[in-house]
Amino acid sequence: MSCWAVIVAAGRGLRAGLGVNKVFYTAGGRTVLGRCLDAIQRSGCFDGAVVVLSKEDNARFAELQRTEGPFDVVKGTAPGGETRRDSVCNGLLALPEDTEVVAIHDAARPFVSKNIIDATLDSARAHGSGVISTPVVDTVKQIGADGRVISLDRSALRAVQTPQSFDYRRILKAHMQAREDRLDVTDDAMLFEHYYGDVRLVTTDDAGENVKLTTRQDFEMLEKTRMPDFRVGQGYDAHRLAQGRRLVLCGVQIEHDRGLDGHSDADVAVHALMDALLGALGLGDIGRHFPDSDPRYKGADSMKLLDTVMAMVTERGYRVGNADVTIVAQRPKLAGYMAQMRTNIAGGLGVDEDRVNVKATTTERMGFEGEELGISAQATVLIYQMTL
Repeated sequence: MSCWAVIVAAGRGLRAGLGVNKVFYTAGGRTVLGRCLDAIQRSGCFDGAVVVLSKEDNARFAELQRTEGPFDVVKGTAPGGETRRDSVCNGLLALPEDTEVVAIHDAARPFVSKNIIDATLDSARAHGSGVISTPVVDTVKQIGADGRVISLDRSALRAVQTPQSFDYRRILKAHMQAREDRLDVTDDAMLFEHYYGDVRLVTTDDAGENVKLTTRQDFEMLEKTRMPDFRVGQGYDAHRLAQGRRLVLCGVQIEHDRGLDGHSDADVAVHALMDALLGALGLGDIGRHFPDSDPRYKGADSMKLLDTVMAMVTERGYRVGNADVTIVAQRPKLAGYMAQMRTNIAGGLGVDEDRVNVKATTTERMGFEGEELGISAQATVLIYQMTL
């Protein structure tokens, strides 16, 4: 069943008083929109997503894709409208015709979980609609036209959030009719209810964490409460030197009379780095993922294997903080290759070069490295993700 998301990011966020569209506000090194798209992409629930943007934010979004992405789930953008209803309608019109279920989500809710997304989509598939909601915990008063105050039974009240998921054709038809009728609504569930009379509310244990960032105080609290989830990994590898082999370290071919023996290109430095990354994720080692019994990896370029490991890192919402690689070899001298090694590793990790260190040392002719029987490498990495 074709499932898409419409991410509404075209507001101005005036109540936040930030001087910029609040979804482009940076907190803890990430924009609100970047965090939201990370959550949408990591969920694995969608065939694609369309981001609704105001015209003046197109350049900001292109920069966000470059610095925080790539967000492969995003297949396009749609222009914002005069109202939120118009913006959502533009987003719906930008989806493929074969879309069956759509989740409409405010970019200002960047902490949405896969659990919440699944709950709304499952309801939409079964009943035509699924709207995440939470019980009302405060006592609510209604003020009548004559000024009289009426206490409402909060046990029968729910506060609704996004995502709000629907049968695509029904919600698109409702939006098109609302545009013609000039119907003023505050969310898509209200519009669906107006034309179809039935909206299914769902809740989850973590719905309370799906907060919307609205006021300046919300953003100040974000800065105080969001802490990075740090993980550190350590890796080690060693290979024997052999005649008739190329010597490759950190993706750089080194002039030498022998190379490292192995099933792949035997780049010990990159192998140690991959093991460090896998260790930080709790995913074993390179032998598990790239076994030397698999002919696909015979002579493999280790830098390309690093790309595969980095995909595991980003899929789990982590980024590399920094990496430190040490190569242990008596010969050859590596000083002249260090700059290119550092550039290669930084590119493979998707970070600036000042977050990467590559160094070489000898063992004063002790051990197998000192006797020039082989070369070893060690690596340490720090990865992180932002959490509540």
